[in-house]
Amino acid sequence: MILPMDTFPVLGKAYRPRVIDSVVVEALDTAGAVLIEGARACGKTMTGLHAASSYVFLDEPEAEQMLSVAPRSLLEGDPPRLLDEWQLAPTLWNLVRRQVDASDTTGLFLLTGSAVPDDDVARHTGAGRVLRLRMRTMSWWEKNGCPAGGVSLADLFDGHQPTPDKDTDELDSVISMLLRPGFPAMAGLSEQRAQTLLRAYADEVSRTDVRRIADVRHDPAVVARLITAVARASSTDASTSTLASDVRVLAPSITDDTISSYLKLLQRLFVVEAQEAWAPRLRSRARLRTSAKLHLADPALAAAVLRAGPQRLSQDLNTLGLLFESAITHDLSVLAGPLGGEVLHHRDSNGYEIDAVITLPDGRWGAVEVKLGGIQIEAGARSLTRAVAQIDTSTVGDPVFRLVITGTGPTLTLDDGTITCPLARLAP
Repeated sequence: MILPMDTFPVLGKAYRPRVIDSVVVEALDTAGAVLIEGARACGKTMTGLHAASSYVFLDEPEAEQMLSVAPRSLLEGDPPRLLDEWQLAPTLWNLVRRQVDASDTTGLFLLTGSAVPDDDVARHTGAGRVLRLRMRTMSWWEKNGCPAGGVSLADLFDGHQPTPDKDTDELDSVISMLLRPGFPAMAGLSEQRAQTLLRAYADEVSRTDVRRIADVRHDPAVVARLITAVARASSTDASTSTLASDVRVLAPSITDDTISSYLKLLQRLFVVEAQEAWAPRLRSRARLRTSAKLHLADPALAAAVLRAGPQRLSQDLNTLGLLFESAITHDLSVLAGPLGGEVLHHRDSNGYEIDAVITLPDGRWGAVEVKLGGIQIEAGARSLTRAVAQIDTSTVGDPVFRLVITGTGPTLTLDDGTITCPLARLAP
């Protein structure tokens, strides 16, 4: 058994447990190499270092020098060997692949990366050798220190009902948690300082990161405007044309195709994430809506670029509701990771909608409705029941659970079997 590495002597910080930890351990026991991908500063280096026995930081001058004269030496070290920010040295990919091929041992290498390299051809040769894991910023459960108890997503899929809890959060508390960044280095900052750093983060993405992976002809302000447009459209299936109309304030001649290409760049940087549509067979002749919903990497980042602080959000419940739904989509994606789950959305042409559909590899699925206030729980339960009734469950089965996640509601099971809990109580 490989003992976790102490991150403090290396990075000066004690390790903060993450939901993905168990996924990384399982992946290292399964494949010769594991790749952890995610937005810059989401905690990949700390998580990789925690799971590794040796390491090399590829953005350090010594590593750059070794790469030019003796690249294979960078792979030398006790396994799992961490290659941090591997995309800075993409030639190592094939060296890792060959070393994995030559060994019958799992868990040789652990790679982290905050961008998908432009030339993706070599990466395809990792099939069957390298497991890719997506790491996101911290969920509310992680930001709260991974408390015991709560409503476990895994338990819900096993058919367990949560223990009733009438305690509720105030709206101010919900807003405060929403504005608290999931980027570990920013989590303890004041709201004002956090928003300042988050806007600087978005600015750096626009000025530097995008240009590292592609030739972008527009001014950085145009990319920044697109990031803000995505934030404004959080939790909606806004079209490329809608985003383009927002960006044209700065770039009147920009085309929808260019906007689409810039969105792909932001997705390659893991700054933008698409929540794809779920497409089950319907009982009616309604048409499925197939557009993806877009979200920024962290709901606090979306609030920051919108300059939406506590006062504005408390007065603009529409924006608050959209960002809260984005936070729930984000957290469900994090918490479903150990289950191998995927978070989708469902909507048909008759207006029946499920805010989040969590699907597992074994075919089980759960339906989630988002309601900011506890007073909306019953309406959310009715909406879920009507939406599920339109789905041909003879092909996909009944949902294992129907869940209404709120900001300020209690934890309980309604008479119709629908479960409700606040986001602050949701756990892996």
